[in-house]
Amino acid sequence: MKLKQLLQDIRYTTSLPDIEIPRITADSRQVTDGCLFLCLKGMRFDGHDAAAQAVEDGAAAVVCEKDLALPCQILVENTRSAYGQLCANFYGRPSEKMKLIGITGTNGKTTITYLMKHILESAGKKVGLIGTIRNEIGALELPAKNTTPDPAELHVLFMRMLKAGCEYVVMETSSHALEQQRLNGCHFAAGVFTNLTRDHLDYHLTMENYYQAKKSLFDHCDAAIVNLDDEYGRRLAKEAPCRVFTFSTHRDEADYTARNISCSAQGSRFTLVGNSLIGRIQCPMPGEFAVSNAMAAATAALSLGLTLEQVSAGLQSCPGVRGRTEVLPTGTDYTVIRDYAHTPDGLEKVLSALKGFCQGRLVVMFGCPGNRDPGKRPQMGQAVARYADYVIITSDNPRDEDPEKIIDDAMPGLQGFEGPCERISDRYSAISRALDIAQKDDILILAGKGHEDYQVLNYGTIHFDEREVVLQLLEEKKKNRGQQK
Repeated sequence: MKLKQLLQDIRYTTSLPDIEIPRITADSRQVTDGCLFLCLKGMRFDGHDAAAQAVEDGAAAVVCEKDLALPCQILVENTRSAYGQLCANFYGRPSEKMKLIGITGTNGKTTITYLMKHILESAGKKVGLIGTIRNEIGALELPAKNTTPDPAELHVLFMRMLKAGCEYVVMETSSHALEQQRLNGCHFAAGVFTNLTRDHLDYHLTMENYYQAKKSLFDHCDAAIVNLDDEYGRRLAKEAPCRVFTFSTHRDEADYTARNISCSAQGSRFTLVGNSLIGRIQCPMPGEFAVSNAMAAATAALSLGLTLEQVSAGLQSCPGVRGRTEVLPTGTDYTVIRDYAHTPDGLEKVLSALKGFCQGRLVVMFGCPGNRDPGKRPQMGQAVARYADYVIITSDNPRDEDPEKIIDDAMPGLQGFEGPCERISDRYSAISRALDIAQKDDILILAGKGHEDYQVLNYGTIHFDEREVVLQLLEEKKKNRGQQK
């Protein structure tokens, strides 16, 4: 691609002629002859320090924020901002030919993306999905490295989706991606805001910074779909620079409100009311938080022009989302659920929902992530203590932190808990113990890992799929009982 076409919609200064650029990279290890090298500033490495070497290795031009005295430099105000637009231009701006729906917030992003995809597909649309669990192009599944990909990977995905005939792309937009401007070059037909609770403060430092990162999505949206039940949602509804549609599970002033909510282990039912519409909705996940997620998806779909009948049919036929209040097929007289809840608010929502219809004990196994905001650990303990009848505290992804120290940080939140509480830092052993103590009509929830099929330990990443672990342990326990007879 010619340089001037590549730099379209970017403010820049350069003395370079309109040369041909065959490739873009921000990785100094992947520089090839004739490529364009982006100098990105990271937390540990500044690409500006590698610019001269990149030229020696064959880069035809470098994009930088400061004068490096290189004859092939292209000066821009912000290289991260430029990177997204450069990648969009290089791949032919494929996202402009589809309708993008971005979902942001602390909790609910993954569930809402899958609900949205299912609603649109059930209405006959072809849909791409970009998210935490995996990326999807229609029925084709692709692995996901990050919740929101790097700009180069993102626009390649868009290009593949467009070629496959996708009309819509539903994607999770993380606060990290928004802060790092990975989505520059993208415009959204709708953006959905779920909620904002304590998370990622190891990166953003303050809740205000976290909010501003999330809010920046709506600078690039035609419409904002906002949760009016959330404090930050009510603020965003006033501050969003685009048209706003609000939803709620109990506030009548919202554009769309859920009424007559009924929840069971089989899912949730409610009446959607608003804007001269009224209709009964069923969704496969239990709890008011699940109703809120369904309302977010429904409101977004309605804002895009779908009918209430299409929305209702799509939600009712949705099979649920892997790792989100997912009931595992154990064949036991108690229920085992795995869920991704790994924040105080996430635990509060899922445990309060399960407690509402649990006929036996609510047995909660949870852990806190390592190398992440330690301030939320006692708050996670408090959320568990409010609802659990039996607690097993273990590891999540301890990374290079001491698992016992992480548990120590969470324990103050469990002060005053009157039920049994066990510490078992090895997660495999903790699951085994939880299965041993589970009784008829109990609900055992394995919180924190959800869809993840790995665990990050101090010596590396291991395969760890809790669905597989549970079924394997149950089979071993069954064999052991048979041998004892």
